[in-house]
Amino acid sequence: MTTPPLILTPDELHQLTGYRRATDQLRELHQRGFLRARISRAGPVVLEREHYLAVCRGAQPDPARPQLRLPKAR
Repeated sequence: MTTPPLILTPDELHQLTGYRRATDQLRELHQRGFLRARISRAGPVVLEREHYLAVCRGAQPDPARPQLRLPKAR
């Protein structure tokens, strides 16, 4: 049994939003309540799986909880 990635994959984001362009995806995600979604420095949208699942369950995000920080690619 494999563990799902910590962030949603590009294909999952496309299925969820219907868009491939990061700015369009981010706008759609924010409209749907995924307020912690952001565009990474590398360009793609980052949406933590835990936040995605919490919003889907109807939980309110805790703004005091730090976001997942991925290592910077060089």
